[in-house]
Amino acid sequence: MEYLKLLSESFLGTLDWTFNQIFFRVPNQENYFWGLIIISFLVWTLELIFPWRKKQKKIRLDFWLDVFYMFFNFFVFSIVINGFYEIFNKLMNDLFNLRVNSLAFFELSNFPSVIQLLIFFVTLDFVQWFTHILMHRFPFLWKFHKVHHSVKEMGFAAHFRYHWIENILYKPSKVFVIMLIGGFEPEQAYIIHYLSIAIGHLNHANIKLSYGPMKYIFNNPIMHLHHHAYSFPSKFKTGVNFAISLSIWDYLFKTNYIPNTNEYIKLGYEDDKKMPNNFLGQIIYGFKKGD
Repeated sequence: MEYLKLLSESFLGTLDWTFNQIFFRVPNQENYFWGLIIISFLVWTLELIFPWRKKQKKIRLDFWLDVFYMFFNFFVFSIVINGFYEIFNKLMNDLFNLRVNSLAFFELSNFPSVIQLLIFFVTLDFVQWFTHILMHRFPFLWKFHKVHHSVKEMGFAAHFRYHWIENILYKPSKVFVIMLIGGFEPEQAYIIHYLSIAIGHLNHANIKLSYGPMKYIFNNPIMHLHHHAYSFPSKFKTGVNFAISLSIWDYLFKTNYIPNTNEYIKLGYEDDKKMPNNFLGQIIYGFKKGD
């Protein structure tokens, strides 16, 4: 009964928090609902004013499907799943006495907030980069990740076209990083949240950005376009350019590949025609046998 109560309280609490965001009942910096909309609108405006692929329509292929994914993955699914994470955390505590900071390698509380944010951002990005590689390396994970790679025309909202299974893989990574680094509680943590959304949106956007020498540090639309390419050299068995926010991991571990800056390369993967073109079909696809 204790776990059912925890599940119920978490579900209702997340639902209430989401509605409070919609109706501006939370601090502005923590209003992730409208923050997502503002960042999306700004990046989409840049796409319309400075399009890289000028032949691509303003309302590109699957635009509205990707917008739906954006709100589903960011809010609807979070309302449903947060309770299960609360139960998981309690089980870890009850069974193994594992709590936040219990595995900490070093303590951040004595560092300035800026340093805390930087260490958290870099550490989390590396863990998510590695998680991304796993989704390409293991067939049972790739089946779900195919949803994201079914995008045929890139745009900012493609950032959030992914199967809900990926939430289950990525979200624990944040908890894991907090357990490892210890003492991370700066009030400015929302900065990392918005920065990650902005970088992810720009990476998928129809904008040509390379950042000059900073391309070796930050992921960018040119680099990420080749991650979504239909084909790549055989020496890269499962893909290239796995960067989430920071490209430095790909350059350090030799998974970087940018042969050209052609904006009209073919996107997708072998047999991508089998992927349904609607939300429900794509959500079910990963659970089918033989695909």
